[in-house]
Amino acid sequence: MFIGHYAPAFLAATHRKAPTLAVLMIGTQLIDFGFFTFALMGIEHFRLVPGITASNWLDLYDMPYTHSLLGTCVWAAGFAALVWLFTRRPVAALLAAAAVVSHWLVDLLVHRPDLTLAGSPPLLGLGLWNLPLVEKPLELVMAFGALAFYAARTRPKALPLAVLAGVLALCQAIDWFGPRTTVVDAGQPITALTAYSVLAALAVWTQSTRAKPAS
Repeated sequence: MFIGHYAPAFLAATHRKAPTLAVLMIGTQLIDFGFFTFALMGIEHFRLVPGITASNWLDLYDMPYTHSLLGTCVWAAGFAALVWLFTRRPVAALLAAAAVVSHWLVDLLVHRPDLTLAGSPPLLGLGLWNLPLVEKPLELVMAFGALAFYAARTRPKALPLAVLAGVLALCQAIDWFGPRTTVVDAGQPITALTAYSVLAALAVWTQSTRAKPAS
């Protein structure tokens, strides 16, 4: 799942004590920021295996520091501490931590069994990537339903909202329908990190034009 990860960020951003939308969007993808950075550094690893799931070729065979539940909670605690340091708002810090943990929970729905509790078996994953007629509509409903809720509650200007929605749709289309390769190189992590960063920047623009949250 890609843009579906942002649904918790859009929902949490409507809370009047939430951190910014950009912070929450970074939070929901923080462990993938970590994973792809670690992949560039040779600390965690992935392969591209044709047919490993019906939806994508990712074989995420080595990611104990980011995609174990324990690792995710450590990232969440660190992110919450950083948010608290800058905002001094406990609710903002808790929402930031929840955004990070939501990534692992959403991954649990779609991944084949490759997630762990603490970096070793049992391997967990409900495998919705093997049911694309279920997973793809679910992802779109999650992402754009939550974005519509955010828009209704905070009323950002139409242009930045439309650009954010359009780039989300473009990123997901490339993820689903773009060219595939079995060659693992720096291009895949750099592309992913760039996409996450662009979406976070668009979130800054979108939030800067919004009304105050309703509650």
